[in-house]
Amino acid sequence: MHRAVLSQGRANLALAALFLGAFVTGTAELMVVGVLNLIAADLDVPVPAAGALVTANALGLAIGGPILTALTIRLNKRVVLIATLVLFVLANLVLVLAADYGLFVAARALAGAAQGLFIAAGFTAGISLVPPERMGRAISVVISGVTVSAALGVPVGTLAGQAVSWRGSFTAVVVLTVIALVAVLVLIPSVPAGGGGFGDQARHAFAPRVLAVLALNFLVFASLFAVVTYIVPFLESVTGVSGALISVFLLAYGVATAVGSFGGGRFADRNATRTLIVATSGVVVSLLVLYLVGAVPFLVASVLLALGMFGMGMVPSLQYRVVSLAGPGGQLAQSLPVSAANLGIAFGSAAGGMVIGAFTASATVVTGLAIAVVAAVVAWATGFLKPPAAGSAVTRTGGQEGDRVLGSA
Repeated sequence: MHRAVLSQGRANLALAALFLGAFVTGTAELMVVGVLNLIAADLDVPVPAAGALVTANALGLAIGGPILTALTIRLNKRVVLIATLVLFVLANLVLVLAADYGLFVAARALAGAAQGLFIAAGFTAGISLVPPERMGRAISVVISGVTVSAALGVPVGTLAGQAVSWRGSFTAVVVLTVIALVAVLVLIPSVPAGGGGFGDQARHAFAPRVLAVLALNFLVFASLFAVVTYIVPFLESVTGVSGALISVFLLAYGVATAVGSFGGGRFADRNATRTLIVATSGVVVSLLVLYLVGAVPFLVASVLLALGMFGMGMVPSLQYRVVSLAGPGGQLAQSLPVSAANLGIAFGSAAGGMVIGAFTASATVVTGLAIAVVAAVVAWATGFLKPPAAGSAVTRTGGQEGDRVLGSA
């Protein structure tokens, strides 16, 4: 991987530009949920049809993101980041100006694909701008942009949509994206592509050792979202919380995910494999305790904090391990964890929906716990996987602790 290491001050500014881009694209992705009824009324379509806007974005991100990453594999990443934000502006302008439902769905899919490409190119650019020992922290900055958007951007966007209009919320997204575009233009230096073409990259990016960690990524998000998707019914029926107090619990979880994703970068730099084992075990314990103390509000709030910290705290390590194990295929592999996560979210949400319909809200926690136990076993097993001995992007750039196998080089 080509490295254009900057001074710490300049690198921090460049990473801030990547954070802003990830934040605004993440906000646009999730904000639709909070204004779904307003969009449905405006477009004169049923709410389930408006819900397809969420699905279209997720599919665009999970499928279109890797495709665009493959197509742009040989391009300078600064150019890719700029083009991606321009594309994102255009896609969201469609939402602001148009009134055709089919065009809306297409624009959301395009926005999702652009978001996936921005995240992948952002990882590559961020890693190239810092010394090897800060790779995990660079990854965590980009990831944190998405998690902070969920914790802060989405609630604020929802309030704005209800106070002004949902189109007003997306107008704000367009404005913020333009600001992010200017920041990238000013602060991100040239980041030439490296690592060969698509064929060479794919051979390493889809190696069994990489697929194993992607499977772990899938399981982690499936376990979390089997529970989190239905946490409001759980709080209402099991914990006995209602009204505005529910927002406090959700905010606590959101803040914990943001803090976890920021702090998780340091643990990825120290030892990514060990972090995955500890964090997945922490998710197992958190879900078990949630099931046992679900009727005690104070303890439930504490468990949600722990769940958010453990769940998102391991995401930089998941990304780090995928890139490490992909070696020369690291550029293409950058885009795959977010796809695995989205598939996991879809699976977990569906699994939770099946059990809550057949049983009670507590059944979603049992479902998430069962998946988390499998994830913990897989995390331990993947700890024995080693990155390529020669030609690895991380090996060439000096990555150390994150690639160690259960603590030994």
